[in-house]
Amino acid sequence: MFFVHLQVDELNFESKYKLNKHLKDRKIMTMGNGQSQQPITNLEYDFISLLHNKAAAVQAYEAYIQDAQEANSQPCVELFQKLRQSEIQEAQEIRDHLQQVMAQGRM
Repeated sequence: MFFVHLQVDELNFESKYKLNKHLKDRKIMTMGNGQSQQPITNLEYDFISLLHNKAAAVQAYEAYIQDAQEANSQPCVELFQKLRQSEIQEAQEIRDHLQQVMAQGRM
Protein backbone atom coordinates (compact mmCIF):
# COMPACT_ATOMS: atom_id res chain seq x y z
CA MET A 1 0.00 0.00 0.00
CA PHE A 2 1.17 3.52 -0.80
CA PHE A 3 0.25 6.44 1.47
CA VAL A 4 1.24 10.05 1.08
CA HIS A 5 1.73 12.25 4.10
CA LEU A 6 3.04 15.77 3.62
CA GLN A 7 3.38 18.13 6.54
CA VAL A 8 4.10 21.69 5.48
CA ASP A 9 6.38 22.36 8.42
CA GLU A 10 8.43 19.20 7.77
CA LEU A 11 9.70 20.51 4.44
CA ASN A 12 12.17 23.34 4.39
CA PHE A 13 12.51 25.68 1.41
CA GLU A 14 15.44 23.79 -0.09
CA SER A 15 13.72 20.40 0.00
CA LYS A 16 10.53 21.91 -1.44
CA TYR A 17 12.56 23.49 -4.23
CA LYS A 18 14.29 20.21 -5.02
CA LEU A 19 11.00 18.30 -5.02
CA ASN A 20 9.34 20.89 -7.23
CA LYS A 21 12.29 20.85 -9.66
CA HIS A 22 12.23 17.05 -9.71
CA LEU A 23 8.52 17.08 -10.45
CA LYS A 24 8.96 19.58 -13.27
CA ASP A 25 11.82 17.55 -14.78
CA ARG A 26 9.81 14.31 -14.78
CA LYS A 27 10.00 12.34 -17.99
CA ILE A 28 8.18 9.09 -18.65
CA MET A 29 10.28 6.35 -20.17
CA THR A 30 8.55 3.41 -21.77
CA MET A 31 9.67 -0.02 -22.77
CA GLY A 32 8.91 -1.47 -26.17
CA ASN A 33 5.58 -2.81 -24.92
CA GLY A 34 4.49 0.69 -23.77
CA GLN A 35 4.75 -0.03 -20.05
CA SER A 36 6.23 2.69 -17.87
CA GLN A 37 9.61 2.10 -16.24
CA GLN A 38 8.74 4.72 -13.60
CA PRO A 39 7.89 3.67 -10.04
CA ILE A 40 4.58 5.58 -10.18
CA THR A 41 2.05 6.29 -12.90
CA ASN A 42 1.35 9.70 -14.36
CA LEU A 43 -1.95 9.80 -12.48
CA GLU A 44 -0.24 8.96 -9.17
CA TYR A 45 2.34 11.65 -9.90
CA ASP A 46 -0.42 14.16 -10.64
CA PHE A 47 -2.05 13.58 -7.26
CA ILE A 48 1.26 13.74 -5.40
CA SER A 49 2.14 16.95 -7.22
CA LEU A 50 -1.28 18.38 -6.45
CA LEU A 51 -0.93 17.51 -2.77
CA HIS A 52 2.52 19.10 -2.69
CA ASN A 53 1.14 22.27 -4.25
CA LYS A 54 -1.66 22.42 -1.68
CA ALA A 55 0.88 22.09 1.13
CA ALA A 56 2.93 24.92 -0.37
CA ALA A 57 -0.19 27.09 -0.70
CA VAL A 58 -1.05 26.55 2.97
CA GLN A 59 2.42 27.69 3.95
CA ALA A 60 2.20 30.73 1.66
CA TYR A 61 -1.12 31.75 3.22
CA GLU A 62 0.52 31.62 6.65
CA ALA A 63 2.98 34.26 5.47
CA TYR A 64 0.18 36.31 3.88
CA ILE A 65 -1.80 36.19 7.14
CA GLN A 66 1.22 37.43 9.05
CA ASP A 67 1.73 40.27 6.55
CA ALA A 68 -1.93 41.28 6.87
CA GLN A 69 -1.68 41.18 10.67
CA GLU A 70 1.41 43.38 10.59
CA ALA A 71 -0.51 45.81 8.35
CA ASN A 72 -3.43 45.78 10.83
CA SER A 73 -5.80 44.70 8.05
CA GLN A 74 -8.36 42.43 9.68
CA PRO A 75 -10.42 41.99 6.47
CA CYS A 76 -7.31 40.69 4.69
CA VAL A 77 -6.44 38.43 7.63
CA GLU A 78 -9.92 36.93 7.51
CA LEU A 79 -9.85 36.39 3.75
CA PHE A 80 -6.41 34.75 3.86
CA GLN A 81 -7.54 32.53 6.74
CA LYS A 82 -10.62 31.49 4.76
CA LEU A 83 -8.54 30.71 1.66
CA ARG A 84 -5.97 28.82 3.76
CA GLN A 85 -8.73 26.71 5.28
CA SER A 86 -10.03 25.88 1.79
CA GLU A 87 -6.56 24.67 0.78
CA ILE A 88 -6.37 22.51 3.92
CA GLN A 89 -9.78 20.98 3.18
CA GLU A 90 -8.82 20.31 -0.43
CA ALA A 91 -5.53 18.71 0.65
CA GLN A 92 -7.44 16.46 3.03
CA GLU A 93 -9.86 15.50 0.26
CA ILE A 94 -6.91 14.59 -1.98
CA ARG A 95 -5.30 12.53 0.81
CA ASP A 96 -8.58 10.73 1.50
CA HIS A 97 -8.98 9.95 -2.19
CA LEU A 98 -5.43 8.65 -2.47
CA GLN A 99 -5.87 6.42 0.57
CA GLN A 100 -9.12 5.06 -0.78
CA VAL A 101 -7.89 4.26 -4.27
CA MET A 102 -4.56 2.89 -3.09
CA ALA A 103 -6.32 0.61 -0.60
CA GLN A 104 -8.16 -0.79 -3.63
CA GLY A 105 -4.81 -1.36 -5.29
CA ARG A 106 -5.36 0.89 -8.29
CA MET A 107 -6.09 4.45 -9.29
